[in-house]
Amino acid sequence: MEIQDFVGHYKNHPVLFIGTGFSLRYLQNSFGWNELLEFISNELTGNEEFYYDLKAESMENGEYSYDLLATRLEIEFNKCLATDRNGKFEAINDIFYKNMKEGKKLSRFKIYITEILNGLLIRPEKSNEIDALIRARKNIGSVITTNYDRLCEKVFEFNPLIGNNILLSNPYGSVYKIHGCVTDSDNIIITRDDYNNFNNKYELIRAQLLSIFIHNPIIFIGYSISDSNIKSLLKTIFSYVNVNTELAKKIRDNFLLVEYAPGDHTTEITEHDIDIESMATIRINKIKTDNYTAIYDALSKLVLPVSAMDIRKVQKVWNTIKSGGEIKVNITENIDELKNEDMVLAVGSERTVKYEFQTKTEMIQNYFKIVDEANSQLISLLNKQVISTRERFPVFAFSSICENLINEEKYKNRQVDKIIADLKGYVKECGNEYSTITDITDNLPDWKVIGGIMYSVMDDNISIEELKNYLEEHSGRCDTDFRKLLCLYDYLAF
Repeated sequence: MEIQDFVGHYKNHPVLFIGTGFSLRYLQNSFGWNELLEFISNELTGNEEFYYDLKAESMENGEYSYDLLATRLEIEFNKCLATDRNGKFEAINDIFYKNMKEGKKLSRFKIYITEILNGLLIRPEKSNEIDALIRARKNIGSVITTNYDRLCEKVFEFNPLIGNNILLSNPYGSVYKIHGCVTDSDNIIITRDDYNNFNNKYELIRAQLLSIFIHNPIIFIGYSISDSNIKSLLKTIFSYVNVNTELAKKIRDNFLLVEYAPGDHTTEITEHDIDIESMATIRINKIKTDNYTAIYDALSKLVLPVSAMDIRKVQKVWNTIKSGGEIKVNITENIDELKNEDMVLAVGSERTVKYEFQTKTEMIQNYFKIVDEANSQLISLLNKQVISTRERFPVFAFSSICENLINEEKYKNRQVDKIIADLKGYVKECGNEYSTITDITDNLPDWKVIGGIMYSVMDDNISIEELKNYLEEHSGRCDTDFRKLLCLYDYLAF
């Protein structure tokens, strides 16, 4: 079966289960488990044989136990830094002692891990693939990851959940960071004791995640077919669910493992058997490929009755109501009677309740996010609204995404007319001598700034990319000046 057909059968929002291979694919500063420990050891000692000795001592049942290796390396690292306060790792010691003064004991070893992985250096050659994933995020329910870095938060713009916060989570729009995060070294899980403590406390988290696995399609990215995380997860699920039941079949059918195969651009899904210790063989779906864009495009084109964003918004409202937040609760037959303009949860029949997900103003404020996600479903709501002759509205990008936009040509012509009229309203010479927007904002009076930017862009003194960056920095605005610049950008870019 082709990936497009497979994903097209989903009846609920997929959840991504993301492993180390995901970060290795997209980040320049990412490591596998062995490579991370080896890097730290070499930075500490400058002697690669020191690491090999530790590794040799960390073999169990014929395999290297990296949690045991991390335990031994942590002891050596912390001991070394304690005897060399102002040496190579002075900054790590500064953080350690600052926290000790506040009564919080941290591991220098884990502090250093967070420092190594804290930055997000995206591989430039993967930017188009990242863009495809961003277009798909509107259909992703949530993300579960064993990675420490913040790549998932950046790409998906979901809320990170670490440690006990996982138990208090919103299952939509969350990144479950089950092995910790670089933002909190105390929650990093890497040593033997860390894993033992995690497993002891894991039962409640396991129950939380199990509910997600049963009700949502799960796509594993960044793991191999032999990965212990995959086998452990399958063993957990099917210790609760009999492998011979219809529910078990439904869960298996919803599983997809994406396995990396360099240079292979196949889009075909195959079946694969996994042997689980002390359990029956479990058959799951697998795609072995280097063509991740095809997977993300299939997810982007998925059409479900309710968007993941709608569900996240409703859950946010409901959780605020439950927690006693400042939301007025009314029982009404007519939604127009409600006065709360910020957040509304309406319950009723289709006849009495109508809901537009985003107004024109909100679409302008969220312009770049909508375009990045190629959110045609949301853009199609413009067909239920009217863009008046007085309004400046950026329609070129939206029309390139949504094929069934009504009055497209009329709105485009109106946008161009507005741009021409706006340019005529300014003195052309006001921006000729400046080559950056910062120069213009620093040197021109406020009433000349917009004209200076517009003419400098038209004359190629300022690039469209710089204009885009300026607009993104001011996203959330919707005043006339912002609309003028956004309409110009939209026309020139699309």
